[in-house]
Amino acid sequence: MKPAPFDYIAPTSVDEACAVLAEAGGGATVLAGGQTLMPLLNLRMSQPFIILDINKIAEMKGIARDGVGENGGIRIGPGTRQCEVLENALLAAELPVLVEAVRHVGHHQTRNRGTVGGSVALGEPAAELPATSVALGAMIEARSVRGTRNIAARDFYLGPYMNTLEPDELVTGIHFPAWPKGHVTLFREVAQRPGDFALVGMVGALALEGGKIARAGIAWFGMGPTPIVAGQAEQALIGKRIDAIDPQAIAELAIADTAPFDDHHASAEYRRTVGKRIFARTLRESLKIVEVA
Repeated sequence: MKPAPFDYIAPTSVDEACAVLAEAGGGATVLAGGQTLMPLLNLRMSQPFIILDINKIAEMKGIARDGVGENGGIRIGPGTRQCEVLENALLAAELPVLVEAVRHVGHHQTRNRGTVGGSVALGEPAAELPATSVALGAMIEARSVRGTRNIAARDFYLGPYMNTLEPDELVTGIHFPAWPKGHVTLFREVAQRPGDFALVGMVGALALEGGKIARAGIAWFGMGPTPIVAGQAEQALIGKRIDAIDPQAIAELAIADTAPFDDHHASAEYRRTVGKRIFARTLRESLKIVEVA
């Protein structure tokens, strides 16, 4: 099939893009990498009046420190290609779990075209980037002709492919807060084949201070209708000494926050069982590395 007719607009500034969205009254769809949008257009599952191509907007791209000093975090432009994350020395040094997560996104070819903002905004429940944004405490910058607002990634997702963006808003940045040097990273997923969406996945980071967990950020993907915060596990970890942590007990708390489902790939029970096992194993292995170091 071919897409339904639409107007094509390729603005060169964020202001111009926001003006188009405001005038479209909800009838415009943003084109970034197009990895999801193009198949939907061809199947006529998406029939917008306007395709708003943001690829010519320079200010929507790039990876840089966010603010002054080492506590300023990192800002990623939504138009930044996923392959650029893998090649970025700043991210490799300061947010290694984000790089690890992107390494599991799709395939080499799709990462060359797919964007960070496109994946985060889409909110595929089994995708790595939305869950990583949630786990690391990212803020999503949304802009319209009415102004700019920042939305916590943990509050951004409402359901499958549903978020809190208004029809006239455009994601213009993803802000990741700083995590201290030497923080513990957590990442594991189970998929039928490399590049497939995860059947079960978890991602997170733990900051240490004086041999104790001072900060924790952990999220599930493929375990419910949105990325899911492992809130009970986070709270149980904070303040605990590394040698006093029971990974199996923490995994039990983490799985209690999930809402897995049955589909033609796996059952909810499979997801619970495997999720509990990979969580305990990943936590145990990551803490052991810290003890050895």
